[in-house]
Amino acid sequence: MNEFSLIAKYFTHRTRHTLLGVGDDAALIRPRRGHVLAISADMLVEGRHFFKGADPEALGHKTLAVNLSDLAAMGAKPRWATLALALPKADARWLAAFSRGFMRLARAHDVDLIGGDTTRGPLNLCVQIMGEVPASKALRRSGARAGDDVWVSGTLGDAALAVAARSKKIIIKKQQLISASLRLDKPSPRVAMGNALRGVARSAIDISDGLLADLGHLCEQSRVAAVVEWDALPRSTLMRAMASDAVVQNAVLAGGDDYELCFTAPVAKRSAVQRAGTRTRTKVTRIGRIVHAPAGATGVVVVDSDGLPLRILKRGFDHFG
Repeated sequence: MNEFSLIAKYFTHRTRHTLLGVGDDAALIRPRRGHVLAISADMLVEGRHFFKGADPEALGHKTLAVNLSDLAAMGAKPRWATLALALPKADARWLAAFSRGFMRLARAHDVDLIGGDTTRGPLNLCVQIMGEVPASKALRRSGARAGDDVWVSGTLGDAALAVAARSKKIIIKKQQLISASLRLDKPSPRVAMGNALRGVARSAIDISDGLLADLGHLCEQSRVAAVVEWDALPRSTLMRAMASDAVVQNAVLAGGDDYELCFTAPVAKRSAVQRAGTRTRTKVTRIGRIVHAPAGATGVVVVDSDGLPLRILKRGFDHFG
C-alpha cells in the first residue's frame, strides 16, 4: 500500500461544508456570512500522550476529540479538520480501526476531513481543527472579571486515575480501571455546551493539562485570580471511593486529560448556566469565584471547608517541566 492508496482508502470521505476537499494541493473552505474562523491544532505522540499499543479505534476518537474540545472552549461550531499521520508502517487493520474511530466522531459533530499528510516515522498524530463562530461571539480566556462565578462541566480526575493505574503508580480494581479508562481513551468534547455558553459565559478554557494549570492560564489572560472550593469540585462515584487523599487531589486538580470546560460567568447568569447545562444534558458545577489579583499576582488558590488554603503538591501537566 503506497501513500496515496492509503489516503484514498482510509481518509477520503464525502464532505458537506467544503468547496474542495481531499485530493488537491490544498482544500478550499468558506465560512458562513457573519461568522469568523476558529482554528486550533493538537499533536498526540505515542509514549507521551498515549500508551504504546493503544487501541487504534479509541485512538482515532481521541485524536479528533481533543481538538473538538478546543473549539468547544471557544464556543465555535466545528466544520473542518486536517489530519497528519506519521506511521511506523502501513498496517491495514490498524488504519481501518483508527479511521473508523476518527470518522465516527467526525460524523457525530458534522466535521469534514479535508486533507492532511502521511509519512513514515514514530507514531505521531496531528489534527488541525477549524470551525465557525458568530463574529464577536467567541468565548476567550481573557474575559473573566472579579466577582464572576467559576464553573466546570462534568466530573474531574478519572482520566488521570487511569493513567496512574496503567503506569503502576496505584492499584485499583479491574472494573474501576475500565470505568476510568473510558474517560481517558474516549473523552466527550463539550461542543454543544460551549455553543450554549455564548452570551452567557465571560471566559472559558478546556481542561487538558489539569484544572489548576488551565484555570491559571485563564486567570493570567484575564489578569485576575481565582478561589476554588475543594468540597465543591465534581467527582465521579469512582473518585469518591478512592481512599488516598493525595491520589484524589492530584487527579482532580492536576491530572489533566479531562477535556471538560472551565468557564466564568456573572452571578446574575447562574440560572442561564444551569439552563445551558440542562439543554445540552451536561452536568455543571459552580466551584469558586474570580477575585482581584493581589498586586498583579494572577493564580488559583484552593480552600477547604473552613476557607483555609490547601497545600498543593502539583498544579498540572507540563511537556517540558
